Amino acid sequence: MKTTRIAMMLLAVFSISTANAQLWKKLKKRAEEAAKETLKEKVAEKAAKETDKAFDSIFNSDGKFIGLKKRKKRKKRRGKNQGDPSVETDMENGMEMQNETDIEGFEIYSKFDFVPGEEVLLYDDFSDDALGDFPSKWDTNGSGELVEIGSEKWFRLVSKAVYVPMLETELPEEYTIEFDFLTEGLDKKTSSQAKLEVWLEDNSGYQGSPNRAWVEIPLCLFIDPGFVVEKRIDSERIMRNTIQKDIRNALPEQMHVSIAVNKSRFRMWINENKVVDIPRLVPEGITNFKLQPRNLRDEIDRIFITNFKMAAGGQDLRNQLLEEGRFSTTGILFNSGSASIKAESHGVLKRIANMLQQGDISINIIGHTDADGDDDMNFQLSEERAQAVKSVLVNQFLVDESLITTEGKGEEEPVADNTSPEGKAQNRRVEFVKTN
Repeated sequence: MKTTRIAMMLLAVFSISTANAQLWKKLKKRAEEAAKETLKEKVAEKAAKETDKAFDSIFNSDGKFIGLKKRKKRKKRRGKNQGDPSVETDMENGMEMQNETDIEGFEIYSKFDFVPGEEVLLYDDFSDDALGDFPSKWDTNGSGELVEIGSEKWFRLVSKAVYVPMLETELPEEYTIEFDFLTEGLDKKTSSQAKLEVWLEDNSGYQGSPNRAWVEIPLCLFIDPGFVVEKRIDSERIMRNTIQKDIRNALPEQMHVSIAVNKSRFRMWINENKVVDIPRLVPEGITNFKLQPRNLRDEIDRIFITNFKMAAGGQDLRNQLLEEGRFSTTGILFNSGSASIKAESHGVLKRIANMLQQGDISINIIGHTDADGDDDMNFQLSEERAQAVKSVLVNQFLVDESLITTEGKGEEEPVADNTSPEGKAQNRRVEFVKTN
C-alpha cells in the first residue's frame, strides 16, 4: 500500500513537471514570435525614420527645397553656434561668417571681383516713402508696395509687372547696379518657369524693345533651370543660351545681386558667386534698366528688393592716386551706423590692396559720413570706419601697416547735398590720400 502511494505521488510530480515543461516551451515559443514581431516593427520604424530623414534633407517642414549638403552643414552649425545671434551663415557654401569685418567673412568673398561705380546715379533704400505706397523713384505698368521686413523697408514686386527706376539721365556705357534681394513662399510647387528678368533696353517703355538684352534669374527650388541670357538687335535674336549655375541653396535667404556693364560686356554676381560673364551681350544704344518678375503664384511666391544702387562706371584708382594725389570710393560698404564692413566690399578692397602692393605708396585713409545723426557720433564713426578699412588691408591683404595712417572727418566735408538719398550715398565714402 505504501509502495503504491509513493508510486502515485511520483507519477503526479512527473506529470506536473511534464506539463510545466510543455507550458514553458509554449511560452518560450510565443516570446520568440513576439520578439520577432517587435524586431520587424523596429526595423520598419527605423526605415521609416531614415526615409523621413532623407526627405527632410531635401525639403523642410514647409515643403521648401533646401538640399542635402545644406542640411548637413546647417545641423553642424547649429550645434557649434547655438544661441549666438551674431553668427551669420553663407547659404551657398555653408561657411560661417561672423561680423563682416572678420577675416573669415572676407575669405568667403575671396573670388568676388565686383567693383562698384563711383558716381551714384540713383540710390533708393525707400526711406523717403511711406509703407504701403509705391516708391516715388520707380515706375511700373502693374502694382507694388513698400513693406517692412525686420527694421528695413522692402519693395515688393509682383508677377508680370515691369519696374523701371527713374533716372535723370540715360545709362552711360559703363555702370554698375546693386540691390538686396529676398524671396518668401518659394517651395517645391513653385513653377520651374518662375524668374526675375533683368532687362537692358533702348527705351523706357514696358514692352520689349527691338534692341535689348536680358538675363533671367531662376526662382525655382525643385530643379535647376539655370540663367537664361538673350540678345536681340532689330528684333532679331543674336544670342540665347542657358548658363547652369545652381542658386537654390541661396534663394531662401537674403541675397546681394551685383551687375557690372562695361560697354557690351555683362557680368552678374549672386552673393560672392559670378553667375554670368558674357563679353558681347549688351547691344549699342542701351538707355534703360528694368525688372520683371514672371510666373509667380499670386500671394504665395513673393519677392522683394531694397538698397538699390546704380553708379556710373569705374576708374583707374592707381592713376588717379598718382596723378591727383587722392581718390575716394563709395564702394566700401558698412552696416548702418556701424564700422562693420560688408563682405561684398571685397572687390574694391582687393583692388586697393593690389595698388598699394605695386609700389611703396604711403596713404592716409579718411572716413566720411552723411549728415544724419549726431555730429560727434558721426565723427567717431568715421574714425572707426577708417580704422576698419586699414585693419582689413593689413590683416586680410597683407599690406604693410607702416604705410597706412587713418583719420575721420565725420560730416564736415560733403561732396554732395545731404537732402537726397543719392547725395547721402555719395557722402558716405572712404578717401585715400597719398602721403609720400
